[in-house]
Parts: sequence; structure tokens; C-alpha cells
Amino acid sequence: MTGFKRVEAEDLAFFEEVMPGRVLSGAAISTDHMHDEMTEYGSYAPEAVLQAESAAEICAVLRYCNERRIAVTPRGAGTGLCGGCVAVQGGIVLCSERMKRVLEVDVRNMTATLEPGVLLMEFPKALEGTGLFYPPDPGEKTATMGGNVMTNAGGMRAVRYGVTRDYVLGMDVALADGTLLTLGGKNVKTSSGYSLLNLMIGSEGTLGIVTKLTVKLIPEPRANVSLLLPFDDLDACIGAVPEILACGCEPTAVEFMEREVIACAERYLGKQFPDASADAYLLVRLDGPSVEALRPGMEALTDLALRLGARDVLLADTSERKESIWNARGAFLEAIKGSCSTMDECDVVVPRDRIAAFVRRSAEIGRAENVRVCSFGHAGDGNLHIYVCRDGMEDAAWKRAVTAVMDALYAAARDMGGAVSGEHGIGHAKRGYLLQSLGERQLELMRGIKKVFDPNGILNPGKVV
Repeated sequence: MTGFKRVEAEDLAFFEEVMPGRVLSGAAISTDHMHDEMTEYGSYAPEAVLQAESAAEICAVLRYCNERRIAVTPRGAGTGLCGGCVAVQGGIVLCSERMKRVLEVDVRNMTATLEPGVLLMEFPKALEGTGLFYPPDPGEKTATMGGNVMTNAGGMRAVRYGVTRDYVLGMDVALADGTLLTLGGKNVKTSSGYSLLNLMIGSEGTLGIVTKLTVKLIPEPRANVSLLLPFDDLDACIGAVPEILACGCEPTAVEFMEREVIACAERYLGKQFPDASADAYLLVRLDGPSVEALRPGMEALTDLALRLGARDVLLADTSERKESIWNARGAFLEAIKGSCSTMDECDVVVPRDRIAAFVRRSAEIGRAENVRVCSFGHAGDGNLHIYVCRDGMEDAAWKRAVTAVMDALYAAARDMGGAVSGEHGIGHAKRGYLLQSLGERQLELMRGIKKVFDPNGILNPGKVV
């Protein structure tokens, strides 16, 4: 905690004045506030946990902490996978999960205004009956909307609709000195100076803490179908992706999965996948105004897939069939976690024409280090999730193997023109790999931006840069 003041009794007394009954310290702090979902990256105990309910409370706390150089770690639901919301420098954890109101759904402007603690899984309920929907679809539905914005989360529908950044029109953000800044609003376009709004998106709470969001909505598609394409050959499976994207059917999602991951999901859910006999699969979703309107795309996609080596095309056009496939897809992360004692994750993104090469390379790296590697991901936008599983390895062997595998995976991504993270962010776990990927000059510029917004370095210290 070099350079930061420890939280003392007088500090706790001030915090209690600001948010009575919502300040935790000592034994009252749950271990849940000491790590995120990837426990491989360690457990860090804050000196206090503060549960904010308003922007005014957040601003008051930041003003106080900035004057005294107390480290502040923002936290939503804690579902991250890179150690981005843990107090690696001590100080306080400032939680926004109680700020969970949907303040407005503006049908005429097709926007919604909400607090950052609204859960991704709860937000659609506020849109029921409006004919509108929010397209970003990250896999972790218990994440907060604020957390999604701070990591620029992507998800399965990014192929057609884009990522979180594409739907954030405005936000209120509390700066390190306690100033509340309004960025953007309901305007759908602007060319008014530097985009501070876009700078905040994906900044992981290192530049400011979001207190309110305005997001863009679009008309909800009235029909959707999913097609499961089993392939006996991995190269044929991944190699089909560029042609599927170019065939004119405009897929909403193109997901890649291997048989081993499906087997993990079957065990985890206690339910059978519609087909588990092939080595690799693509899962394609099409959205449209009606099933009839989707039919030409379905037929074109079926003909193309069979021509490219798919052994079959399984159509999911009923709620039951769709749920059997997409529930399994949504459970992949938890299923893999449940299959081993611990694991690490590589969230790289590579050009779409290099997906097959990267998946092959990840398997080779796993074999070379004698460690189990599982993979799945968003084949339609080149974002792959590679999981390195510990299984029964001893501590020393695991630490050596996981380091060697992760180093090799990120090196392979760099060689293929890829990037360190497609959607999970950097946190404290991937900082070294970010430097290797971007180089010192880009990191130097980022540190300069950080210094402008947060001169005392109190906001989420030890993260990203």
C-alpha cells in the first residue's frame, strides 16, 4: 500500500456519516469482496467496504479519499475475470450494486436511463411491452450494467449488433476529486471535441466512477432461429466462419465450441446437449421480423454449411430447442470451473481468418505443457476464451505450467495481429501482457491520461496501466 493512507477510525466515522449502516470493516467484510470470479488471481482484503446508494454519496467519499490519498476500488457485482474489482492496494471498496433503479425508458428517443447497479439479467424486464431491446449480450447475466460499461463487454450478439460501447449515449461520472461530470446524453451523434465518454467506457474505474447511464435501444426482432452445425474436423468448422459471415444471412451470433466443453456443460446441467458426437460445433442465430422472412437465410446457411463440411444442420425453432442449446452455451464457464480445482483464462481476440490457427496453436501449447486446455468463444468476431485447467497438478507444477501456457498464448495472439482482451478487460492480472501487446509508448500515453483524471492515483490503483 505504498503511498496510500490506511483507513483509520476517523475515516470510518466519516464514511458512516455519509452512508449510515452501509460501512463494513474488519470481520464484517465478506470474503466475497476480496476477489472476483477468477480466484486464481488472489484474495485482497480491503480496509472497508462502502455500499453507496447515490451519486452524492460517491462524490462525497471520493472527495474525502482524494484529499487523504486513500485508495478507492470501484465494484459492481464482482463477476469480472481479471481481478479488476479487488483492492490490491488496500483502502476501500466502493460498491454500486445498491444503485439499481431504471430511471426512465424513453420510447420516443429509444433510450433508457438507469443506475450502474442494474443487473444485465434484470434490465430487459423494464423494457417489456415497449417493443425495444438492448442488444449487448455478455454471457454473465448477473453482471451489472455499470460493470459492462467499464469493461466494454461484448457477448454473443456482438457480430451483428456491436459491443457495449456502441450503445452508451451518456453517463454521469464521479471524478477522483468528487466532481460529478455529465458526458453525452440522448443525442445519437456528436462531433463536439474529444470524446471523454468513449474514454470512460472500458476504463475499468481507473478514470472515474459511473453513477448513471443513458443507453440506446433498438426495435426488438420478432423472431429468431438457431442452427447448430456439427463438424468432424476443427479446421473445417472454424474455416466456415468467414463464409458464413459473407453469405448474406446476417447472423446475430456465431459461436464456436468443442466437444469437451459440451461434455462439461452436460455434467454441470445434468441435461443432454442436442448433439455431442462431433469434435467441433458452430452455433448460429438469425434474427428477423418473422420466421418466414428468415427462411431464405436459413436455407442458404444450411446449403453452405453442408457444402463446407458440416455433418448435419440441426434447427432450433421452438423455445424448448433454443433453451436446450443456449442454456448449455451460457453455462460453459461455470461448467469448466466445476470440472477442475482452479483455472486461468485467456480472453484474446484475433482477426477472424486466424481463429482456426489460434485454436490449433492453443491445443499444441496445452499438449506441450501437459495441461488441459478448453476453448470456446465468439467465432463471429474472433474473440476466443481459452481456459487452462489445473486438474490434479501440484502447486509448483501448476504455477510453472500456467505461466508457460499463458505466455505462449498471448505471444501467439500478438504474432497473429490480435489483442490481449476482447471483452473481459485487463484488471491487475493482465497488465504485463497489455504492455507486451501495445508497447511502452501507448502505455505511456494511457498513464498520462490517467494522471490528468486522477492526479493522486486513488482510483482503482494497480489496474490496467
